[in-house]
Amino acid sequence: MLVAVLLVLPGLGGCRDDSDEPIRIRIATGSATAVYHAFGTSLAAILNRELPNVRAEVLVTAASVENVGLLNAGEVELGFTQADVLPADPGPDPSVVAIARVYDDLLHLVTKADSPVRTLTDLRGRRVSIGAAGSGTEITVKRLLTVAELDEAGVHRVQFGLDDSVAALKRGEIDAFFFSGGLPVRAVAEFARDNPTRIVGLQQWTVPLRRAFREVYVPRDIPQSVYDLDLVTTVANPNYLLVRADLPEELVRQMTWLLMERRSELAAAHPAAGRMSPRSAIDTPPLPLHPGAMAYYRDKKP
Repeated sequence: MLVAVLLVLPGLGGCRDDSDEPIRIRIATGSATAVYHAFGTSLAAILNRELPNVRAEVLVTAASVENVGLLNAGEVELGFTQADVLPADPGPDPSVVAIARVYDDLLHLVTKADSPVRTLTDLRGRRVSIGAAGSGTEITVKRLLTVAELDEAGVHRVQFGLDDSVAALKRGEIDAFFFSGGLPVRAVAEFARDNPTRIVGLQQWTVPLRRAFREVYVPRDIPQSVYDLDLVTTVANPNYLLVRADLPEELVRQMTWLLMERRSELAAAHPAAGRMSPRSAIDTPPLPLHPGAMAYYRDKKP
């Protein structure tokens, strides 16, 4: 296996030898039932299997905002984030850069099928989970409620993670919850399988979000086939896999190679991973690509 890896990934054998301490790669993900965690767990398994002296592990986090903070603090090496939580201007020498744009997160507004909540503005006066503190969901939802002029007095906001949001909706403790994730979100699928469910369309708020904040927001469909519910169109924004800028170029090149060349294996862990491609992966504004990732994409070009 080692010989095969060194043949496929030239240059790695010169980075370290077997007497060196393992290279620790900590991957900041999100909820254990959401896409980041499934994606990250599969990626960690691939890195451990195919890169000599790499020891990858997955961290459960509140997701995007926490992940970026952990990367900036040097407490993890890789992390997933939504594009809209990043600063519009990261400066000339950011400590965190990108490996790839991986897929789009779609904002889910989930309620029970018999709920009076049929539009975003129907949340007025109701108790709603806006996502865990430190999550990308929280950032997107606060912006959405701002452009819809639903202030904190109008919507009774609580901050639960995905699993707690699902449990609270089941018990009737909240009227709805938001979650931003790649399709399908397992916890939403399980809730919809066991409970009559409605996902509320948010298409009309894409343009106001783009005007008020940044042009990362786009409309995307949640097809009927995903949750066996009516098709709705919602707000989406890109997801990136980020890396500390100080990681060695060759190591990041090899990780990028595996990210792209093992897409079918990653897609088996979660279908969202199968939507990656080298063509779309290089689109990571406002962050630059790590030089190692750039080297892979440059070599990949026909």
